[in-house]
Amino acid sequence: MENLLVLIPVALGLGLVGLIAFLWAMKSGQFDDLDGAAHRILFDDDDQPQRKV
Repeated sequence: MENLLVLIPVALGLGLVGLIAFLWAMKSGQFDDLDGAAHRILFDDDDQPQRKV
């Protein structure tokens, strides 16, 4: 029973930390472009000049 007096505040604290981290990620723009990386890998970047040997 004494374990619950420790585990309940710890669980609530961890939940609060997770919520704060999620809200920070939303505010900083982590979820703005979800499809960009998935589409970017399909195309070659031709920005680099071709080397002639």
